[in-house]
Formats: sequence, structure tokens, C-alpha cells
Amino acid sequence: MEKARPKTRLSGQRASLSVCFAIVLAAGISLEAQWIKLQTPGLPRLPDGKPNLSAPAPQTSDGESPVGPSGVAEWPTGEDGWTIALASLPQTGGRPAALARARAARAKGLTAVGLLDSSRYASLHPGYWMVFSGIYASEAEATSDLEDARRFARTATVRRVVP
Repeated sequence: MEKARPKTRLSGQRASLSVCFAIVLAAGISLEAQWIKLQTPGLPRLPDGKPNLSAPAPQTSDGESPVGPSGVAEWPTGEDGWTIALASLPQTGGRPAALARARAARAKGLTAVGLLDSSRYASLHPGYWMVFSGIYASEAEATSDLEDARRFARTATVRRVVP
């Protein structure tokens, strides 16, 4: 007959750490849900209170891109135009870094700051998150705001966006 192994202090510590991890994870999920709720006031809600991300984005009457669920502007679906590219970050670096850059630009006073997946646009080199500022009908309009954008990003350039 085998002897039962006595519980060691280490296994008790592992159990305690597992419980602590579960509590922290649950708290993080709850905080994320509250954050999303605060950041997406205009979106319709699902029965559980989460934003309905599949709902069509609201349109603005002034032609400016509406703010999407991520808290930054969204390029109008299927439309081409001109914009100011503030940064192009490789997608391998992750979307959160690009979103942080877009939010920082918006905090500095730039308007209609958003994020584009360059792989979805024929006029852009694929594989990048492009942080943009403004949606313009012409190159001249975009160029007129380029100097303001360069206060945030020295290398800002005017780019054509074609779906």
C-alpha cells in the first residue's frame, strides 16, 4: 500500500496564487466592460449591455468620420479621399500601439484622427496600421492642414485613400 503524499507548503501557495489570479482576471474583465461602455456612448447596446459592434456606425452631417467603437474616427466605408498620414506602424506590432498613437494625436487637438488597416485599401502598402488625421475631398484641402499635423508628427504626409 502506497503512502499518501503530504501536502506541501508549495502546493498551498500554488492554490493561493491560482485564486488570486482568477480574482484579478475577473476584475480586469469587469473593468474592461465598464471602459467599453464609457468609450462607446453612441452605439446601440446588446441585451448584456455590451456595444453592438455589428450595428452600422452613425453618420455625421458635417462629413467628418464618425467615432467608432475603438474611440477613434473610422474611414467612410467604400469611399476614396485624401488624408494626412501621421504614422504607419507594422501590424505585427499590434493594434493597441497604433490606437494609442491615434488617441495621443486626438488629445493634441488634431481632428478626425483614426486608424486604417492598410491591407484593405488599394492605394496603401499592405501590412500596416496607418494613423490618419482628417478626411478630405481633395489633395489641396489635406495639404492646407498638413502644417498643423506636423506639430504632432514631423513626418506627416498627405496620402490618397482608395478602397
